[in-house]
Amino acid sequence: MVRLDVNGRVHEVDVDADTPLLWVLREQLGLTGTKYGCGVALCGACTVHIDGQAQRACAIPAGAVGPSKIVTIEGLSPDGRHPVQQAWLAQEVPQCGYCQSGQIMAAAALLAENPEPSDADIDQAMTNICRCGTYQRIRTAIHDAAGKSRA
Repeated sequence: MVRLDVNGRVHEVDVDADTPLLWVLREQLGLTGTKYGCGVALCGACTVHIDGQAQRACAIPAGAVGPSKIVTIEGLSPDGRHPVQQAWLAQEVPQCGYCQSGQIMAAAALLAENPEPSDADIDQAMTNICRCGTYQRIRTAIHDAAGKSRA
């Protein structure tokens, strides 16, 4: 059994401790907003917050999370009013949309740590891959959300 605090609710999940957190979130808890991309923590589609830090859920064993607080895209703002989500819509960032939950989670973590990032700060923090190449719109949306984020 693994005990996880996800989006403010504690869950007891009957999985092996070495099961990747991504699969526990998706398969056991039904939180499918966190996506599988590469499985080796490179693409960022599976980005969640663990104690406020952007982490790649595909590479973290569920048993290693301990009492940390996990936030998925579903828990970032259930009504979609987080400043990053609003900026994403205003800038029409998504194309295919597959990577967007991970991108939003990475951007929200960046703004929580650095509410007024420079382009260089954004480039350094936003290591998620977007197959559609919406990087300029991502950067613009992060600047739009800067100073408004309540992550």
